[in-house]
Amino acid sequence: MNTSGPVDQGLRLIPFRGLRYVPERVGSLAAVTSPPYDVVVRPDGLHHLESADPHNIVRLILPQADTARDRHRQAADTLDRWLAEGVIAPDPDPVLYVYEQRNDEILQRGLIGALALSPAAEGIVLPHEDVMDDVVADRAELMRTTGAHLEPLLLTYRGDGGTPTGAGAVIDRTVLREPLLATTTEDGFRHRLWAVTDPSDRREIETDLARHQALIADGHHRWATYLRLQREQSAPGPWDYGLVLLVDTARHPLQVRAIHRLLRGLPVSRALKALSGHFRVQRVEGPLPRALDALAEAAAAGNAFLLAGDGGFHLVDRPDPALLASTVRADRPDAWRTLDATVLHSALLDEVWRIPDAPEHIGYIHDTAAAVEQAERLDATAVLMHPVREEVVRDLARQGVTMPRKSTSFGPKPATGLVMRSLALD
Repeated sequence: MNTSGPVDQGLRLIPFRGLRYVPERVGSLAAVTSPPYDVVVRPDGLHHLESADPHNIVRLILPQADTARDRHRQAADTLDRWLAEGVIAPDPDPVLYVYEQRNDEILQRGLIGALALSPAAEGIVLPHEDVMDDVVADRAELMRTTGAHLEPLLLTYRGDGGTPTGAGAVIDRTVLREPLLATTTEDGFRHRLWAVTDPSDRREIETDLARHQALIADGHHRWATYLRLQREQSAPGPWDYGLVLLVDTARHPLQVRAIHRLLRGLPVSRALKALSGHFRVQRVEGPLPRALDALAEAAAAGNAFLLAGDGGFHLVDRPDPALLASTVRADRPDAWRTLDATVLHSALLDEVWRIPDAPEHIGYIHDTAAAVEQAERLDATAVLMHPVREEVVRDLARQGVTMPRKSTSFGPKPATGLVMRSLALD
């Protein structure tokens, strides 16, 4: 995938009438925002967000009810009620949005709009991870029932670098104006949003983006959901576009973190016993940051994992070559065959531990400390991963090879709740 060279048909980002919270109707904009739905995995995190403000967006993206049908219906009813009560209101005109996230170390700016959908085979928007069908089905039913895109995906492209032109120049001019909104969330990030209304600015963005391809950084399941719902339609319409944030990583490089595994029902003692003869196992000293340093050092030399859940930390590395030869697919590039996520799923989960990749058996957790805490509380095993390098991700995507699901966590991710898209308004 060449994300900077010319393509026959590149990215097409169109304006839309964003749904946004009315500041006067909520406690604060920060109190109604949330991380993306798949980051809010701990019950205490969900309850914290629900209690932050009665109108927190988590009540739409992760509604709580006894059945899936009831959850989705509840989200739709809540969205309709908030619109009727004026808690959320559509912007008067279709626009593109410039979105900025900033803390003391990071500045990230990009464009939020409705992106024309395209399958991976067309080479315009490329995934780099596999998805889970049950998650796609759940997100599809939520989008179908609410008739809305409640949170933008994070997509990246690589501009030309140097002096900003095209979309980059428009962004730089736009942020000199007063923003539509500004808020600081509890993670310390400051968020600002502007509307791009000038037709010449939009044309400049359109011409620039038409030369580029994008990589899905965060939101593979939602992108797959967009495509599934598009296929259900009998005529062209708003389902042909999906809500995204596009970031030029030549100007604003993203951070890449690992996503950890929580193996429910597998105590650490049993996990370690099964590893005998297959991997080297060493107990390493805590606390967690020190153990993660040991993981990073081992990962520089080959596949390595850190197991936790029994109050200690266990470094697992140096897999048996015969085990890898018998479990890892041979018809994939070496870069894929040597991924930690590949070895984990093919050799450890499928062969050594024999754990089905289903939600009741495996949880995917972004926060390292949360993964350890849950494993200790549940007498389970946390498998802590070392992040993969971004250039490996891009190289595999360029070859059309997807990584095992939940292999990466790109960030910073856009805050959910600052701008939404109703398909009824397009």
